[in-house]
Amino acid sequence: MNERDSEAVTAQLVAKGYSLAGDVDAADVILLNTCSVRDAAEQKALNKMKAVSGRVRKNGSNVVLGFMGCMAQSRGVELVDQLPDVDLVVGTQKFHRTADFVDDLLDGRRDRIIDTDEEQGSEAAIRDHLLNGNTSKKSVTAFVSIMQGCNQYCTFCIVPYTRGRERSRTIDDITAECRELAAGGVKEVTLLGQIVNSYGKREIGVKDGKSAFVQLIEAVHEINGIERIRFTSPHPKGYGDDLVEAYGRLPKLVEHAHIPVQSGSNRMLKLMHRGYTRERFTELIDKLRGINPAMSIGTDIIVGFPGETEGDFEETLALCREIEFDNAFIFKYSQRRNTPAAAMPGQLPEEEIESRHARLLKLVDEIRARKLRGQIGVNLEILVEGPSRRNPARLEGRTRCNKIVVFEGTKRHVGQIMKVQITEATQTTLYGEPVALSQN
Repeated sequence: MNERDSEAVTAQLVAKGYSLAGDVDAADVILLNTCSVRDAAEQKALNKMKAVSGRVRKNGSNVVLGFMGCMAQSRGVELVDQLPDVDLVVGTQKFHRTADFVDDLLDGRRDRIIDTDEEQGSEAAIRDHLLNGNTSKKSVTAFVSIMQGCNQYCTFCIVPYTRGRERSRTIDDITAECRELAAGGVKEVTLLGQIVNSYGKREIGVKDGKSAFVQLIEAVHEINGIERIRFTSPHPKGYGDDLVEAYGRLPKLVEHAHIPVQSGSNRMLKLMHRGYTRERFTELIDKLRGINPAMSIGTDIIVGFPGETEGDFEETLALCREIEFDNAFIFKYSQRRNTPAAAMPGQLPEEEIESRHARLLKLVDEIRARKLRGQIGVNLEILVEGPSRRNPARLEGRTRCNKIVVFEGTKRHVGQIMKVQITEATQTTLYGEPVALSQN
């Protein structure tokens, strides 16, 4: 979501005549879009701004320096008190105002701007895209923000306090954006929300036995030019049977689901206020794989939550062995101020959290690497996205199951859906060769 917000702000600035700077030292405006999910992310942003401001102010530059996003929302004026060189602080419901704020600062109409107020309708304001302008890369995939905010209030999470309550866009507004993207050459969209399958519960509701989210997926599915649909991040308790069944009847909805489990221990899940059990989660995965045995499952897991015992952690390890996640993001628990978990007893020492993180990471890496090796010799369909990030001389594409495939190709392949035969697998990436048409 931060990537989507950053792109929208960039597109708004470009529309006003600004252009992307080649490097920080050449910029007239430097904005850091921040995250507050973990303390490390906040400290990284603060240190980055300190380094940048020290350099540009030393040279007497009038560069506009600003913070956007969750940390800006939660800290507000505190950021300016801590870093007096900062000119702009933009909250999570004010991204669409950023370009106007920058104009005001550069033109001298205002000396400093701090805006973290709520704004009705802000959920529909993040719709600008930077497809091919100011970049050399053709955009064949795009993120589409369908809602803002979160009502879940997990005890470890600061997001409901920084993003506010859930607010959903209309289906017509979202599909209009998707049609514009398709007209610009986009073939795959990823629908975004903090809990994306909570979309439209109050504003739209259930119709003909289908949740608002499934209604939206069906509407996007009808758009000519959109060939693949993804979404992130859902909540396990929001996976109704209508959404599970959608994977079996909507061919554009790819067979990949990233479903955060957070822990394999029911005791931890209750303390986290997650609203489901380990058994409910595994039942959901069984249903999804029953619809399509090739379903790729990713997840998020927190280690070191307050009160987590070795037994609780062993239950998480056992769950990973049972589910065999295709990918998992493993997070070390981080205290966030004003969250219930920050005041819970049983805060674990950092060395214990580090140890558990390393053990779990080793396990999920082994599972992922084994599953990737199992793809060698298989023909897979990929959407070619562009040059490989590690070797621009090669191209990379993504399978329907969200696996990265690197292969030898030419620019004409970008944007194509094609088949490759997998010849090699590393711990994270597949390598392949294009399959001749006669072999398809």
